[in-house]
Order: sequence, then C-alpha cells, then structure tokens
Amino acid sequence: MLKGLLSFNGRYRILHLTWFAFFLTFVCWFNFAPFATTIGKELSLTSEQIKTLGICNLALTIPARIIIGMLLDRFGPRITYSTLLIFSAVPCLATALSQDFNQLVLSRLLMGVVGSGFVVGIRMVSEWFPPKEIGSAQGIYGGWGNFGAFGAEFALPILALAASFMAGGASNWRFAIAFTGIIAAIYGVIYYNNVQDTPTGIVYKKPKKNGGLEVTSAKSFWAMIVMNFGLIFALGLLAWRLTQVKFLTPTGMYIVWALLAGLYAYQTYKAWQVNRDVITGQKTYPPAERYHFRQVALLEFTYVTSFGSELAAVSMLPAFFEHTFSLDHVAAAMIAASYPFLNLVSRPSGGLISDKFGSRKWTMTILSVGIGLGYLLAYNINSSWPIPLAIAATMFSAYFAQAGCGATYSIVPLIKKEATGQIAGNVGAYGNFGGVIYLTIFSLTNAQTLFATMGISALICASLCGFFLKEPKGSFAEEYETEKPELAVKSARI
Repeated sequence: MLKGLLSFNGRYRILHLTWFAFFLTFVCWFNFAPFATTIGKELSLTSEQIKTLGICNLALTIPARIIIGMLLDRFGPRITYSTLLIFSAVPCLATALSQDFNQLVLSRLLMGVVGSGFVVGIRMVSEWFPPKEIGSAQGIYGGWGNFGAFGAEFALPILALAASFMAGGASNWRFAIAFTGIIAAIYGVIYYNNVQDTPTGIVYKKPKKNGGLEVTSAKSFWAMIVMNFGLIFALGLLAWRLTQVKFLTPTGMYIVWALLAGLYAYQTYKAWQVNRDVITGQKTYPPAERYHFRQVALLEFTYVTSFGSELAAVSMLPAFFEHTFSLDHVAAAMIAASYPFLNLVSRPSGGLISDKFGSRKWTMTILSVGIGLGYLLAYNINSSWPIPLAIAATMFSAYFAQAGCGATYSIVPLIKKEATGQIAGNVGAYGNFGGVIYLTIFSLTNAQTLFATMGISALICASLCGFFLKEPKGSFAEEYETEKPELAVKSARI
C-alpha cells in the first residue's frame, strides 16, 4: 500500500483527493484559533468571550456530523463533500466581516458545520480499500486531513502578515480567514468533477431505512437513545455558557433547552420508526447481520478522549503558550502548531499499527493508556520549563491522541458497512462532544485542570476498552463480507 501512495492512480487517487478535501475543511474550521488574541484586542473581547467562541466553533459539529452521516449514506460522498466544501465559504466570509462578538458567535456556530466533513471521507475511503488495509488508509486520510489544523495555525498568521499592506500595516486576519473559504469552495467544484463514490462494478450500499441509525436488537436501541442524550446535553451546556457571556438571556437559554428537548424527542421518534420491527420483536436479524451498539458506544468514548482532547488542545494551546511563556501571538501560534503537525504521521501510524498488530482492540487500549499518560505529563508544564521541553511534552500527548483517532476509525467502517456514514457521524459527534466538555472545563478553570481531566478520562477509557471492546468480524479480511468476492477483488486491484 505504501508504494501505491506515491502514485495518483485508482484508489490512491481517490485517497489523495479526499484527504485534501478534509485538509481544507480543517484549515477553515481552525482558522480562528491563530488569531484569537488579535481578534480579541481589535474587537475588545473579554477572555471569557474568546473562550466561548472556541466552544461555539465545535458546537454545531455535534448535530451536523449526525445529519451529514445520514445524507452521506443516502447521497454518497461525492455530492456530500463537494457541497460542504462550497458551503464553507459562507462562515469564512461571515467571520472575516464580523464587527462584534455576536456576529462572531453566529459565524463560528456555522463554521461548526464545516467540521463535519471528516465523516464523509470515512465512507469514501471504506468504499475503496479492503478491511486488511482500512486502518492504514483511514489513518492517512484522517492524519493528512487533520494536518489542516497545523496549516491553519502555522501558515495563516504568515499569510495575514504578508497581507498586512491591505490593513494599514496590521496583521490582516480578515483576509487570511476569507481566503481559506474561497479556496475550499473552488476545491469543492474540483472534487465533484474528479471522484466517484465506488470503484467500477461495486454498488454503493444504502441503509434500508432513512431517518435514524438502524440497530439490530432492542437492547441496542435503548443504548443508542441514552447515548444520543449526551449530544443534546453538550448543546445545552453551550447554551448555558452563552448566558455567562451575556449572549443569551436566561429566558433565551430556557427556550434553547426546550428546543433541544423537542429535537431529542423527534430524534427518538425517528429512531423508533426505523427500528420499530426490531423493538417489538417482529423482526430478527440473522447473526451475520447483527452488531452490538455497545461497541459503537465504546468507540464514541475513545473518540472523546482522542479527538475531543485534540480539539480542546488545538483550540487553547496558542493562547496557553502565549500567556505561559510571554510570547507574541505569531510565535505562540507557530509553537502550538507542533501539536497538530504530528497528524502527518501519528494518525496514519495509529491505523497502520492497528492493521499490523493483529488486534484492533488491544491497539486501541494501549494507545488510550498513552493518551492518559501524555496529558498527565502536560499537566506539569509551567513558565519555568524550557520551551523546547514544553513542546516535546505536548507532542508526546499529541502523538497518542492522534494515533488513537486513527485506531478508532480503523474499527468504525468494520461494524456495519452500509451504515458507515451514520456510525462514523455518531462517533465523530462524540469527538466534538468531548471538545465542548473539555473546553467548557477550561473556560471555568485553567489549563492544568484541563490536562488532568483529559488524562484521567483517557485512562478510564483504556480500562473499558480492555474489558469490553470486541474485535470486529473480518478485521483483516481481503474483502468485506457483504460484497461479492469477484467484485471485491476487482476493486482491490484498481
């Protein structure tokens, strides 16, 4: 497979085009963090408002990843990804034109929708690569795409300085942010014209029912309903947080909570419609088609501790380095970019280890332990540390968090192929759930408390994986069980 990466043919061409689409969505999604303190000074924002904007950036990605997952399974990744890339210009331009805190809140909430793009590529890659290579392929897609966070934190401040002549000599953050959206929209058109959903001869499988995730037992249904509440809770927490910075009044918060309760009731109803026959016992899935939702729930937790912690770290590290070591915002952003920089190799390595180690379960467990130890090490960083040592500590935690993301998504496509978009959406949404929870903790406490919380959560997750996570069927097979062998072999040779 590694040799094929050097080519731009067949499935590797699709992989390269798709990871770059993901890269651009992440550049857009994280284009605020490098300029947080600069924007705060220019628009007279308080530190609490800046922290709240970081949470807003993640919030709508929670429902968006679920909705995008449903649209993805129905319409395919080609249309879904292209549309999302083109849409990204809207929140980018809205951010660039914002004149006050309220306008920034709205623009960053919309930007959260762009952060759901990751889910689309998971299904696209799973259509083009067999199970035995899925970890490596998903790791490359996720890792090189996540590198967009580094691109935002490292390159955008330089771009803003280069365009300072258009802003009277000041760092032109407005141009840099707008530019990312325009480039993403152009690439959306390019992507649409250069990819296809599946290899020639393979039919794109869609769920039999739309409107909710299809489960295979009554117990799984009730487990899904419980897990869905966590995502609604995260949005309710954001509404509460917005009252603390005077964006919402208490009455407004209660209205939002009522709407969220209605959304949860509607989501539960749609899930009931999709799974009614299973819940009432009128339908029984054959053993080959069953899956345990408990496995999805565990992967949601692993993504909280891996990607959720990564989101929190990428959002707060520029300001953390700036204040801890008394650096200017450009230098702090570039140093903080060392964290997402590792995505180039760490996330692919997580998928590769999962492919080669022979056990996806124990790969996930061991990496979760590493995440916990990494953040507990970062807990001790203070102004007395040499900056290179602080960078090394954050890179240590970054490696395991990002490798954990790769290991998680080496399992997701193997649970139920035709529902990969929805499962990926639910798991991905919990990554954002983790980001919202962690950043809320950070906004109420400090960086040390955040690092400690992320570290302890990861160690708890590791113990649960060790005891309860199961190895997916056909984890290292030559083709998916649901595909005809002759078609699967053909797709593997494209």
